[in-house]
Amino acid sequence: MKDLLKNRIVVGLLCIITALIICFGLTPMFNNALQSKVELVRVTTEIKKGDEITAGMITAVETGGYNLPSDVIYKKEDVIGKFANADLYKGDYILKSKLSDTPQLKNEYLSGLDGTNRAISVTIKSFAAGLSGKLERGDIVSLIASDVGEARKTLILDELQYVEIIATTDSSGNDRNIQEQPKDNEDTELASTITVLVTPQQARLLAELEQTGKLHAALVYRGGAENAQKFLTEQAKLLEALYPVKSEGLTYETENNDSTGAPAPDSVAGGVSANGNIPDTQD
Repeated sequence: MKDLLKNRIVVGLLCIITALIICFGLTPMFNNALQSKVELVRVTTEIKKGDEITAGMITAVETGGYNLPSDVIYKKEDVIGKFANADLYKGDYILKSKLSDTPQLKNEYLSGLDGTNRAISVTIKSFAAGLSGKLERGDIVSLIASDVGEARKTLILDELQYVEIIATTDSSGNDRNIQEQPKDNEDTELASTITVLVTPQQARLLAELEQTGKLHAALVYRGGAENAQKFLTEQAKLLEALYPVKSEGLTYETENNDSTGAPAPDSVAGGVSANGNIPDTQD
């Protein structure tokens, strides 16, 4: 009985000591960590991948220092003059992994092509057709065809509802938002072409429309890559409905590349005939 009582006293003392350590040791340390403030760098305006970061794009703010990423940047001078490796948005903290000391290589966006999709440029034939010069890399746009064929029809095609712009290029061949920004005394030249990332079917249709009509770009979405991908996924579903796979492992592209297949069609499948008429497959 005495041994049991002694054991209870020992256990009770241990519990009291543990509680005191937590109350007067660990808890204050945890509270101090939560209440500690640090100054770090935050984005004040949207920064595109490849852009050089200037003082006007960032600010220093005071925030809680608990549970911050290990590579977060605390000083503005460590950011100014660097180049963004990824799109940054207002309110983002800047991490070292998202910065580069060197500018993005010219035409780097083309190095990601793996043979699945195509990069194709189409001409912006008027100021209004290119959203008054406001189109940017990463935008999701609908491409509307006008003055198509002899009938000069205007067409909104399912194949071109949501396409991604990967470059906007001026008449000198310089890509906007990638190469060096013009000086204060230099005029900014507007984009003459846009380069879009599309499937082989879309590329063939765009090549035909480039010759038979005019293309207008209507902005659908500008923002984060995750939401942009939702539009591209919806476009992929439309293309699957328009160009169904006829047999396992055989796509529309491989059928058209088969030299022993049927004779070449008069117009793009699901596209536009030379006189501007919409094929029966289009609603």
